[in-house]
Amino acid sequence: MTLAEFEQQLFVTALASPLCDIPSVLRLTATAIKIRVYTTMGNYIDAFYNEQTGTTAYALIDKGHRIFGADNTGGWHKHPFYDPKHHDPLPSAMTFTEFVAQIEQHYGFQ
Repeated sequence: MTLAEFEQQLFVTALASPLCDIPSVLRLTATAIKIRVYTTMGNYIDAFYNEQTGTTAYALIDKGHRIFGADNTGGWHKHPFYDPKHHDPLPSAMTFTEFVAQIEQHYGFQ
């Protein structure tokens, strides 16, 4: 996946979600992108992708702390709401769309 494809997927998902506000690109380099999406609940989602290494990470941040996340450092896993420091292995890659859907489900948006 290219940086542009990652950014496009994220923007399409965020703009279609009742949870998300308009995304902002915080950092863009030749090989990596970091995007922030504020939510209607007052917290935000940070999304990161490095095209060179394939590293992908999503984190829901509230009051400066990750309360839910997913990344592929050491294999795909998520950091669940019940214990964000824990690593629950995932059988396959998680897309930003799937990540947002899990947050929406957790907060009763669906």
